[in-house]
Order: sequence, then C-alpha cells, then structure tokens
Amino acid sequence: MDSVIRGVVVYLFLLVVVRLSGRRTLAQITAFDFVLLLIVAETTQQALLGDDFSLSNAFVLILTLFTIDIAFSYIKGWSPRAAAMLDGTPTVLISLGKPDEVAMRRARVDLDDIMEAARQQHGLERLEQIKFAILEVGGNVSIVPK
Repeated sequence: MDSVIRGVVVYLFLLVVVRLSGRRTLAQITAFDFVLLLIVAETTQQALLGDDFSLSNAFVLILTLFTIDIAFSYIKGWSPRAAAMLDGTPTVLISLGKPDEVAMRRARVDLDDIMEAARQQHGLERLEQIKFAILEVGGNVSIVPK
C-alpha cells in the first residue's frame, strides 16, 4: 500500500510542478530542460521505489501511475472545469498584430519564439502580418495570419 500512496503523491506533485513551470517547457525542450528532465526522472524513481526494488513493487507502481492517468482522462472528459485546471487553456499572445506583453511574460514566450512559429507555419516575416498568435494547451504556438 505504501507504493500506491507514494505513486499517487509523486504523480500529483509532478503534475503541479509541470503545470506551474509552463507549457513552453513541454513544447520547446532545450539541452538544459533535457538534463533537468533526466535528473527529475532519477529523483522520482528513488522517491517512488524507496528501498523496495522488487519487480512486484515496480509493477504496482506502473499500474498505479497508469490508473491515475486514465482516471484523470475520464475526469477531464466529464468536467470541462477539471480539464481546464489540469491542462490549462489556450493563451492569446498576439491579438490583431499587437503583442500582449503580460501574457507573453506569464507564458515565458518571447517575440522571437512567436516569429519563429510564424515563419515555420506561414512564411510570415513581420509582426504586422500576424492576426493572432495563440499558445495552445500542448505548448505549440498557433499563428493566424492577417
């Protein structure tokens, strides 16, 4: 039972930390983010397993983590409010060609990131060519050209 409780607590803690760290970190992983991910994975493994490195404990933890994930997917399907809390909502970064500095700062996305997305998606070269730039729930920046 200790493994199940550890699994639930670590899962919920990681969910909160990832949500607070912002969507950009999930969409645009840097070398620093990758190293951090590896360190977090090792630390999480130690927190989950404790002193029990048996296969049965590993199987219990894997089942616990997948069960939590499946349960959250059902909860998100039943409740739009829960889905917004767990996944977030899209954030408008540029509206009618004007950057929203507060939204960009909060999302930790700068104008260079937005212009990169504009070039990749639509070949746009100037800010004035962008009608809307939206940071999607998955961390991608969607561009709506004028």
